[in-house]
Amino acid sequence: MFRPKLPTMPHSTGTVTPPVVVEPTTISSGASTPPATVPASTRPTVQLTPGTALALVGGGTAVVLVVGAVLVSLLLAVAITGASVAVCALVIRSLVHADAKRR
Repeated sequence: MFRPKLPTMPHSTGTVTPPVVVEPTTISSGASTPPATVPASTRPTVQLTPGTALALVGGGTAVVLVVGAVLVSLLLAVAITGASVAVCALVIRSLVHADAKRR
């Protein structure tokens, strides 16, 4: 089950043809052909006007502000969680310590 299955090599049919020899051809220096022209692009060109540039800057600023607010809120949530865990640890430690003093 875990052994690889290797393909078997097919047997030759018996008739083997020799490889074809390709004769080199000479290149004649005749009339040169003009270079091919590059076809025009069918994609529309983007025109960057002052209004679109302002819209792009405004959109980029909004994205940066939103991402920054989300990251700051996540950092604040982690800080508050850490502080509350520290306070809970201090309270539990003082309760255990006070309970040990009474005995």
